[in-house]
Amino acid sequence: MSSDSPLVSVILPTYNEAPNIGRLIQAILAHASRPTEVLVVDDDSPDGTWRLAEELGATDPRVRVIRRIGRRGLTSAIQEGIDHTVGQVVVWLDCDFSMPPELIPTLVDQVVVDGYDAAVGSRFAPGGSAKKDVQDTRDSWLGVALSNVLNLALRVWLTPSFYDYTSGFIACRRAILDEIRLRGDYGEYFIDLIYRAIRRGYRVIEVPYICVPRAAGESKTGSNLWQYGQRGIKYLWTAVRLRFSSP
Repeated sequence: MSSDSPLVSVILPTYNEAPNIGRLIQAILAHASRPTEVLVVDDDSPDGTWRLAEELGATDPRVRVIRRIGRRGLTSAIQEGIDHTVGQVVVWLDCDFSMPPELIPTLVDQVVVDGYDAAVGSRFAPGGSAKKDVQDTRDSWLGVALSNVLNLALRVWLTPSFYDYTSGFIACRRAILDEIRLRGDYGEYFIDLIYRAIRRGYRVIEVPYICVPRAAGESKTGSNLWQYGQRGIKYLWTAVRLRFSSP
């Protein structure tokens, strides 16, 4: 690991991820090919996710924790993490092992070595997929199907050259995040970020991966048609607003 490599800041927004957080942090640091810090931004999880992360941080200075009391939400947690990290490359991902931590160095290299401004872990780019054999898992086939349909609609409406508008797995230059602050409640923030970045001329590449069902815990996205529908309406409204607004 070169001493002059750019610092990579990995942000982990968490809520009730105690079964996953320790293993995930260790996996991220074990696969890191460049100097890396991990910042856990926890929404005061009742299961003590923040406490487990703090215990790791007590023995490893690369691990820090923000315990958010009285503040909650995915988008605001990621933005708070961005505001409290200093890495030249910023990464974030879900904390349930559905997104492989071993892919992070590849995403970072696309930025540092290949000159892209952002590299997105993509389920829908050629070579990627969302695992569908989920009958005996906590993840619903309904969520996979609706995610496919939603992303197809977003491609048609926004930029056809981009595939996974609801990824949430990204490595990007800090310059993008200094210019474009995150907006929205939940996953719609990613649609907003990617579309505005592309329209402003930033170079974005997708790196395919296989998204698998979460390792443990419960999904925060939803578990039934009503919950998925509520999310989907927000996503589609975001797309409509973006199409008719300046970048």
